[in-house]
Amino acid sequence: MLQHLTELVWPAALQRLVLALNHVLASETEAVARLRPHVGRIIRLSVGGLPALLQWPGILAFRITPAGLLELAEPADAEQADLAMRVDAGQPAVLMQALLDGRRPPVAIDGDAHLAADVAWLMDHVRWDYADDLDRVFGPLVGGQLARLFAAAAAAARQVLRTLAQFAPGGGEPPVPTTTARGA
Repeated sequence: MLQHLTELVWPAALQRLVLALNHVLASETEAVARLRPHVGRIIRLSVGGLPALLQWPGILAFRITPAGLLELAEPADAEQADLAMRVDAGQPAVLMQALLDGRRPPVAIDGDAHLAADVAWLMDHVRWDYADDLDRVFGPLVGGQLARLFAAAAAAARQVLRTLAQFAPGGGEPPVPTTTARGA
């Protein structure tokens, strides 16, 4: 049943993920400027180490558009990807803590050196400005209050995750991201 539900929901969720990624990228002119030279290139994303209950449908592939944004690539294109990224989700609490702290999650990157450097820059520098989006949708008064509420909730979640991470194998030390690049 869960597999059937995943098959129904996953395509729509992927489209929303691409829209969200493009929204964040488009808000940062340097981000799209770094991706534009890589038009047509494929970035493959895989997630490993997920608990059995969480289902990940395999490998995702994104193609870089002329606008410097992303679109879903066909699954067959993932095999000829110019860049392969593998997220280790074996310790979900440590992964979520890194994301909430604004740090790069543990990601192994392998592929074209120039594209790898630009994607690494994006992961290190581009962040979603949720406060600005909330202000646009709800106005500055309500948006500001919601942003403070979200910030407080994120701080509480960080504290909970730090506590949980202490019980994880490795004592909650964040894994070191790795990059292996082929010549440009």
